Amino acid sequence: MTYEQFVQAVHAGRIPPLLLLHGEESYLVEQAARQVTVAVVAADSRDFNLTVVHGRDLKGNDLVDQARTLPVFASRRLVAIRNVNEAPAEQLEAFSAYLDDPVPETFLLVTAATIDKRRKFFQKFAQVGEIIEFRRLYENQLPQFIRDRARESGHTFTGPALKLFCRRVGNNLAEVMGELDKLTSYVGDRDFFEEDDVAAVVSDTRVESVFALTDALGAGELAVALRLLGRLLDDGQPALVILSMLPRHFRQLWKARELLAQGVPQKDLPRRIGVNP
Repeated sequence: MTYEQFVQAVHAGRIPPLLLLHGEESYLVEQAARQVTVAVVAADSRDFNLTVVHGRDLKGNDLVDQARTLPVFASRRLVAIRNVNEAPAEQLEAFSAYLDDPVPETFLLVTAATIDKRRKFFQKFAQVGEIIEFRRLYENQLPQFIRDRARESGHTFTGPALKLFCRRVGNNLAEVMGELDKLTSYVGDRDFFEEDDVAAVVSDTRVESVFALTDALGAGELAVALRLLGRLLDDGQPALVILSMLPRHFRQLWKARELLAQGVPQKDLPRRIGVNP
């Protein structure tokens, strides 16, 4: 299920009462959780009918009691566990008993960066609830996502503007939204974004730099490395600069490993290697 499909399901009232959201795209996980919260619990009843705990603070038996508490002046309540992957194993195990007999009036919303499907809690959750993963968008999905977000604020991109925006920002959606906000403020009452607007205010925050290229080379990911190299050249990086940076980067890694093996304190590494801390 994509994020857009999930939002449509929420608006249609098709929210599973036992729902786990996870994935490497933390922005989509957070946005999806916010959509569920807004849909399940009215703002004026959240003091009574919304319980939010962080995984590291989870007390399993206490949260079972919270989940079994009936809603106050409302038809349902929401219990949310954020970053459940940080929960102590014994506490998560204690709470998993709730999954055997959930309360119909309680919606359980769980979020996580990653989940270990070998653990009993997640195996049981998969049997009785719904688990949705939000992965990072592929590059060919990014333009449509950006167009949709811009449309929500009443704006459209020209073709060259969208191309430049995608090249500069990349697929970190939190950064995408931050740069969209800057762009919206910059154009004022205008309802379209032009290439000059993007060039003026959008930061080149894309993580695919020479360092990402060296990571891809180190991992033996040839296709990724070639794509990153092409992008660096398209963005105007001189080929000789890239060529000189590659061996320099690996020499620095080699020096760091040797110095650590010799017992050099980590705080002294930047000075010994000659890099910024």
